Amino acid sequence: MPGRLEIQRPSPTTVSFTVSNVPQRSSSPAKILFGLQVLLRAGLFFCVICVGIVRVRTIFFQEDRGVINWPTVWSSPLGSKLCRLVDSYNPLAIAVVCAFVIYGVFRRGYVEESLLVIRGFGIQTSTSSSTYLSTASTRFIPTTQIQDIVIHEAFKGFEVRFYLAVIVEGEPNVLVVFPHMLPKREILEQVWRGSRRCLYDAKS
Repeated sequence: MPGRLEIQRPSPTTVSFTVSNVPQRSSSPAKILFGLQVLLRAGLFFCVICVGIVRVRTIFFQEDRGVINWPTVWSSPLGSKLCRLVDSYNPLAIAVVCAFVIYGVFRRGYVEESLLVIRGFGIQTSTSSSTYLSTASTRFIPTTQIQDIVIHEAFKGFEVRFYLAVIVEGEPNVLVVFPHMLPKREILEQVWRGSRRCLYDAKS
């Protein structure tokens, strides 16, 4: 899915450019589909928790602890059937499958990258993580270390791709902005003009 550009100006000296491929949920079917996805993720996570409890029931969930009568749970028709089902599979295979399911449940499913420009301070790049369990990776570059902001072109496979880059003083390589999304040239030019105007034009 191609990236979309969102521009925010919290103040006259600050501008934020965000490129993401987050699906738009403006229509009712899209909102319903998103709700079903949330329910599916919650259901899968609940199943993983249940399988984990059954797997370690002989260690932690065997006695009656007051809130839940575990012996009654395991002796019930559903509980005994679930115990037989889980016990019939290899513990290592169950652990691997549960790990994949948990990754799928918490996988973000989209990429969001941003460039924050603050006149007099510098710029900050940010890239969202692949899962909801980790934070985004960010980097701040002060204005004194920014030599220039340019648009370069490079080959990716058999096609020419344009990318926005920051030339940082004292570093042999440029810092690529939006490295995962690599948006179209029209978006890059808009970000390039806006970021340079915010950094260097005192009248903007």
